[in-house]
Amino acid sequence: MTGVDAERIERAVRELLLAIGEDPGRPGLERTPQRVAEAYAEYFSGIGADPSVHLADAVPTGSTDAGMPATSDAVVLRDLSFRSVCEHHLVPFTGTAHVAYLPGEKLVGLGRIPAVLDTISSRPQLQERIAEEVADALDAGLKPRGVLVVLDAVHACVTTRGARQEHSSTVTVASRGALADPAARAEVMALIGSGRSA
Repeated sequence: MTGVDAERIERAVRELLLAIGEDPGRPGLERTPQRVAEAYAEYFSGIGADPSVHLADAVPTGSTDAGMPATSDAVVLRDLSFRSVCEHHLVPFTGTAHVAYLPGEKLVGLGRIPAVLDTISSRPQLQERIAEEVADALDAGLKPRGVLVVLDAVHACVTTRGARQEHSSTVTVASRGALADPAARAEVMALIGSGRSA
């Protein structure tokens, strides 16, 4: 998919406003269909996009290209912000991601990992699936010895409707390779939990 059909979204939003008993022509709502179409173009920009393209310029671990030294230690990115849209109710959820990998064959620039996360989360999604798909993309693209993805998110479908648990968040974990081992995973989780004081 190369983008959303803005005109179709605008027609659908007008119909939705009518269906809930609103007047789509009243002041304050007359530009809402256009605003929603613009927002959806951003929210769903990952549909049809391949997250692996962000890993295409990975370098061999023994290379000193781009100033990246050879290493066998964990690479841990903490506190990556992400947002997505729940596929069950089409309302947003937002949170923090922590991503770690044990370099095997390749290293990638640190900015590429948030790009993978953004591509995968910019679709109608489930939090559990995002964690799994990020782990799969890194596993396939970098051939690491292990991958760990931890997501902590607040869901509008939980906080604003139904149970209305305003202070709740959901944590999901996906692991691959050596970081599927409980001891190794615990060590990296401790690094994540140590915050910036580590």
